[in-house]
Amino acid sequence: MAQVHATAIVDPKAKLGKGVRIGPYCVIGADIDLGPDVVLHSHVVVEGRTRIGARSQIFPFASIGHRPQDLKYSGEPSELIVGEDTVAREHVTMNPGTEGGGMMTRVGNHCLFMVGAHVAHDCQIGDHVIMANNATLGGHVIVEDHAIIGGLSAVHQFVRIGRNAIVGGMSGVEHDVIPYGMAMGERARLHGLNVIGLKRSGFDRGQIQALNSAYQILFADDDTLAERVGRLDAKLGQAKGINDIVAFIRGGSSRALCRPKPGPKLSDDR
Repeated sequence: MAQVHATAIVDPKAKLGKGVRIGPYCVIGADIDLGPDVVLHSHVVVEGRTRIGARSQIFPFASIGHRPQDLKYSGEPSELIVGEDTVAREHVTMNPGTEGGGMMTRVGNHCLFMVGAHVAHDCQIGDHVIMANNATLGGHVIVEDHAIIGGLSAVHQFVRIGRNAIVGGMSGVEHDVIPYGMAMGERARLHGLNVIGLKRSGFDRGQIQALNSAYQILFADDDTLAERVGRLDAKLGQAKGINDIVAFIRGGSSRALCRPKPGPKLSDDR
């Protein structure tokens, strides 16, 4: 039932779902599983042990599933899983996992990877994530649902980007970005909350004001971070979104927390 262009090279062991369309000059390896209605437009290479979910689209010159760019990788049978309704534009690269990171790179549903975006080995990407042109993730990065990574930005390995957070373009992200946070800069610092993203996600004015209060408590100069998180949890922990921030910080990480410059400037919630 799949439509395969005469110039495409498809290994006979590859699994092609109903309605799959493979355009000119694509190369598809043996351990590939393309879900129903997946479209590979042209000149796409899909290799390794890779599964692509239904209705996803891959645009020309993308390289999906080739071996990780990790010198420790020694040929272990790791995987790359791409969700449904996800779009990878031209020159996007995605690598499978490694033994040191759980053997799997996972990309969620309804994601958009713009031209030249890179997802390295063992990354875990949530749903509705957007990576703009030439944004790059190092190995083992976690990006939660609805996060946006700006163009030409680079995220250090093992960093976590919280849900609904936004990273400004041309930023270097070395530390974890809290959910709903807005980070930017050559060495990214927090610049308040992603208020536009909060409004788009249905947060009302009162909920945004509560999150701003939480931000002020969290990044005050007094006490330790653990004490401030405890105080935040006790005071506002049940409010919408704040429990996400508390859980994110308590979740632990090998990276420090991305913080504002001294004297945090809160977002304008008008």
